[in-house]
This record gives sequence, C-alpha cells and structure tokens, in this order.
Amino acid sequence: MNEEEIIDIARRAILVTIEVSAPVMLVGLVVGVSIALLQALTQIQEITLVFVPKIIAIMLALFVFLPGMTAALIGFTQFLADEIIALD
Repeated sequence: MNEEEIIDIARRAILVTIEVSAPVMLVGLVVGVSIALLQALTQIQEITLVFVPKIIAIMLALFVFLPGMTAALIGFTQFLADEIIALD
C-alpha cells in the first residue's frame, strides 16, 4: 500500500464522516438558532428551553436520515474490505 492509497482512504473516511454527521448537525444548528432567535425576540432567557426541542428534532432527524447514513457506512466498509482483499 503506497502513500496515495492511504491518502485516498483517509479522504474517503473524512467525507463519509461528514456525510453521516452533517444532516443531524444541521438540524441541531437550525433548531438551536431558531430557538435562540425566538428567545431574543420574546426576551425569554431560559437556558434550558433550547434542549428539549433540539433533542426532539435530532431524534427525528436520526429517524429520517438513518437509512442514508447506514448506506454510506456500508458502502465505505465494503470499499475498505475490497482494499484489504486487494492487498494480497
């Protein structure tokens, strides 16, 4: 295995990590900013108000995006298995 293959595997691993985590992180970001904006507009400064809607939104996002996340991880795992087999 040469340097180019190692860099390619690392690049793919980073891209898969971003692909798997981005939907949930973006949902959490949007919900958090929305609640913060609502708090700023209504002057309700309750710190714990953000947590419950954000947790619910992230759980829903996981429920919706989990099949795609699983497919990305399975594809990367198959790629790694093919690379390991190709070493022999």
